[in-house]
Amino acid sequence: MGKTALSLELAAAIGGEIVSADSRLLYRGLDIGTAKPTPAERAQVPHHLVDVADPDEVWSLGQYQDAAFAAINDIVARGRVPLLVGGTGQYVWAVVENWRIPRVPPQPRLRAVLEAWGRRIGPEALHRRLAVLDPAAAARIQPRNLRRTVRALEVIFVTGRRFSAQRGKGPPRYRTLMLGLWLPRAELHRRIAQRLDAMLAQGWLDEVRALLAQGYDPALPALSGIGYAELIGYLQGRWSLEEARARILHRTHTFVRRQANWFRRTDPRIRWFRSGPGVLAQVLPVVRAFLAGEENAFAAGPGPGGAVPPDTKAPQDTPAGPST
Repeated sequence: MGKTALSLELAAAIGGEIVSADSRLLYRGLDIGTAKPTPAERAQVPHHLVDVADPDEVWSLGQYQDAAFAAINDIVARGRVPLLVGGTGQYVWAVVENWRIPRVPPQPRLRAVLEAWGRRIGPEALHRRLAVLDPAAAARIQPRNLRRTVRALEVIFVTGRRFSAQRGKGPPRYRTLMLGLWLPRAELHRRIAQRLDAMLAQGWLDEVRALLAQGYDPALPALSGIGYAELIGYLQGRWSLEEARARILHRTHTFVRRQANWFRRTDPRIRWFRSGPGVLAQVLPVVRAFLAGEENAFAAGPGPGGAVPPDTKAPQDTPAGPST
């Protein structure tokens, strides 16, 4: 049992609703390649922040945080239990740790200039420019992540202040129990390859063709995600389908390693469980005990808690698949 299956069964068992913390699930039309919950799964358990934007809309981290807070508050007000589910590290921690995020609206013209500059000199070279202006911000951004580098520069140029100086953490809004799923590296890589082949068999390539036929620019951030960019490259004749598959696998493995940095296995706030059959039986008592032990488990108050049980801590050499 993986993250999606566990979240569905857990939500059904405790009267929960799922708030997506996956940056790609925001976008309509990106279904197969994002492993988006099916209509049947979404009918089984209410989902929030799924299919809320068109591929040519850009959601900032602050916009996501506001929407997630609103969804969680609405769920709690109706007497239900919110489950924040997903693997986009920034999204999860922005909510759990109540990040203070610069509320600078996107500047389309400035952003276009910065993006063009980045494409001309290369993402790493633009990142080095950021490091001169704001070393702390640059240290938190991957050198090849053009989108985040551009956003940091955008905020700096609009406000005249360092991007890092405008960020911080406020008092956590909710008490939370954090759960993570892990697999041995070899098994995880095998599942990644199997899922990729299943997605291609389900018509992922046709999904990408349809998005391009609707006029969406291949350079859009939504279409730069893992798999979409590689399949677009195949359709444009830049490489074979087999090479596209190899590139997708490589990017996915790299993402898994970065994801493990966001959700460290030594983080005492996260309780780790091995993904697979029977995991619900292990997780459900922990969740029920947490809920029963608090008069109002999701009231505003002290931040996340919960030590990692020694028998569920993920081994240090295996990547983690988080579920919160």
